[in-house]
Amino acid sequence: MNVAIDVTDATFETDVLARSEQTPVVVDLWAPWCGPCQTLGPIIERVVDGTGGDVVLVKVNVDENPQTSQAFRVQSIPAVYAVKDRKVVDGFVGAQGETEVSEFVARLLPSEEETEVQRLIAAGDEASLRRALELDPDNEVAIVALGEVLVGDDRGDKALELLERIPETAATRRVAALARSGADLDQDVEATLEALLERVKDDDAARQEYVDLLELLGPDDPRTARYRKALTTRLF
Repeated sequence: MNVAIDVTDATFETDVLARSEQTPVVVDLWAPWCGPCQTLGPIIERVVDGTGGDVVLVKVNVDENPQTSQAFRVQSIPAVYAVKDRKVVDGFVGAQGETEVSEFVARLLPSEEETEVQRLIAAGDEASLRRALELDPDNEVAIVALGEVLVGDDRGDKALELLERIPETAATRRVAALARSGADLDQDVEATLEALLERVKDDDAARQEYVDLLELLGPDDPRTARYRKALTTRLF
């Protein structure tokens, strides 16, 4: 049996929002003193477990996690919400029977087409990713994955065209940076950044290359913040 995940204010981002980008998440807001919560809890666990992992259940103790309770604007419990792609897509308040809970969870299950798209994305080769986009033309995960494949095959211009189909995100910026640079990172990236910094104010190409290198370094690299600050100082 799949075990429900106990979520706290500190883990909400990872265990609910980030997870919901891949799998629908049912959030059960409860408290130990709530009698109807004790009745509803086992029903939700049983129904979600029956999805075989296609839906994930998390439980939030509202007494111990006020930030999460406020985020859902909880007025009374039990309160149950479905989160998909970081958005609340369904929900109910109060105890429900197994039939109602089963119908609620069933609405979250992927269609046959969605399951096929996920399978094709997991395959990861160009043909599979193109087929996934035939089924779901605006699938951001498939577009980014295909962009990476095209970059790896020295078709950066095609990758950039593809990325124009979806809004800019951290993932699209990284792939676009790879497409324009044609490589991961220069061996002496700091020397390259220093040289580019001298030209960024009046040279659009140099400024784009500089920004692309920072994208490839990533936010966790301590040099990124330092060189972003240097860029701001130079430009303004």
